[in-house]
Amino acid sequence: MAEQDWLGKDFYAVLGVSKDADDKEISKAFRKLARKYHPDSNQGDAKAEEKFKEISEAYEVLSNKSERQKYDAIRSFGAGGARFAGGSSAGGGAYDDMFSSMFGGRMGGGAAGGINLDDLFAQASAAYGQPRRASGFGGFGGGFGGAQPQNPYEPQPEPVKGEDRRSSVTLSFAKAVSGATVSLKVNGESFKAKVPAGINDGQKIRISGKGKPGVNGGAHGDLYLTVHVKADETYSLEGKDIVREIPVTVAEAALGTKLSVKDYFGDSVEVKIPAGTGSGGEVRVKKHGVKSGKNVGDYVLRVMVKVPGKLTLGQKKALKAFDEATSAFGEQLAAERE
Repeated sequence: MAEQDWLGKDFYAVLGVSKDADDKEISKAFRKLARKYHPDSNQGDAKAEEKFKEISEAYEVLSNKSERQKYDAIRSFGAGGARFAGGSSAGGGAYDDMFSSMFGGRMGGGAAGGINLDDLFAQASAAYGQPRRASGFGGFGGGFGGAQPQNPYEPQPEPVKGEDRRSSVTLSFAKAVSGATVSLKVNGESFKAKVPAGINDGQKIRISGKGKPGVNGGAHGDLYLTVHVKADETYSLEGKDIVREIPVTVAEAALGTKLSVKDYFGDSVEVKIPAGTGSGGEVRVKKHGVKSGKNVGDYVLRVMVKVPGKLTLGQKKALKAFDEATSAFGEQLAAERE
């Protein structure tokens, strides 16, 4: 829009803000009105389209510092009560008097030449520290605007989160039980990551922000670390529980017994094997597993019934007698095997 039109435009009124409104107030007012009068929301409504153009013009000027200074300067010079109307004398009359007092000299040309608005706008802008251009209105306007503000309603590229990365680390069983801090290096970047106590073999942990960079201001991706745990000869992990197989004799399993065993940490615990416990049966000792924050797992003893590899003649006879005495139980198992 040409600057000569500014004298008849009240951009502050168009946006509904005061003349001392700051940039934030101006942007807020524009967004509110743009949502209301945007052509996409008012298809076929010519008045809404015209209103949208008005508020867009007002925003373009008031949101640009140099344009706003120029607009305020021109508006202030044109708001002193005089009107640009015909009927002056041949020498310029009231027009010449007004502009002589404003700019320190008479403006030539008289009534026949009219008022030179090019000079008016140039001098008004110079009074506010803007550079003076000798060209017409179009050249004047092009010299002040600089980069126009970006329309907040134009489609902006969406931020895209960066791709995730994947890596792996191998821990001893002891570190898996107690937790560990591991040193990692991804794409030349070295950093440390904490592996929580009670990590199980094959479990993954997510390390936020250590993936690839995002696009258009998007966040970094994440790093997914697969943890491999070396096997222990005696113990294994199931969640936060520490599991151990405990061997018992046929008589101990059948009759039940009490045992004193050590847990993974070396503490002695008393456990009771209930009568009739078979292989695979479990005895759980509370709060003797992995300690992770306020959570503590259990110590799980998995019963394994063992028999001698070689039997004496007397042992064989005793077992046959036992088998005959429990023949009903043997028949039940035989049925389960079918």
